[in-house]
Amino acid sequence: MAYIDLNCDMGEGLDTDSAIMPFISSANIACGYHAGNKDTMLHTATLAVQHKVAIGAHPGFADKENFGRTEQHLTDNALYDLVTTQVYALQVICRSLHAPLVHVKPHGALYNMAAKDANMARIIARAIHDVDKKLCLFGLSNSQLITAAKAAGLKTASEVFADRTYQDDGSLTPRSQANALIDSEEQAIQQVLQMVNQQKVTTVNGHTIPLTADTICIHGDGAHAVAFARAVHAALHDHHLTIRHP
Repeated sequence: MAYIDLNCDMGEGLDTDSAIMPFISSANIACGYHAGNKDTMLHTATLAVQHKVAIGAHPGFADKENFGRTEQHLTDNALYDLVTTQVYALQVICRSLHAPLVHVKPHGALYNMAAKDANMARIIARAIHDVDKKLCLFGLSNSQLITAAKAAGLKTASEVFADRTYQDDGSLTPRSQANALIDSEEQAIQQVLQMVNQQKVTTVNGHTIPLTADTICIHGDGAHAVAFARAVHAALHDHHLTIRHP
């Protein structure tokens, strides 16, 4: 029996969380900087506990105006504090629920910058390790985040995306480009099955590149988030893949 994790970014102020939660195995909960607050963190974590979904911290830049999707250039110390503060905040809430905090997945611009910037990735990995060395870091497959996490002694989960297109270098197509998002349910399922079964993905230029698929992301703020979650969940089960946290 093969296994795959299905994760979703949650607690970001949308009304789809409760509808998506039954179909996923990991929830990445916004920690108040790019979205959310203590109340949404507690509500979303409670929802995850009810559905037996693994809880992860989803730290981002302090930039609610741009939903954490605008690049910021911080000092090493500021970046370290940015990550540790947010992960600690959700860890406290998890402890109040007697539920473990299991993983960390950076958000938005923080995620994409650290995927390419080895120093940023190293600082993020060290910050997570210092909070709890048992935490798993979710990072873009074949990225600097995965390399840095392994070097820091952290568990890793190489992440792939059901609703985003890929460039030839393995990066995600920037949201500023028209072809960045996948709107077709059929296309999303086709891409997911290719990534999981073949450990490859077809880029926007038609090239096939290798990747590692440990966890599949569905964005909770996507226009088709609930339908995609339901469809991807069903497709994975139809292909005899068990959905569980890595």
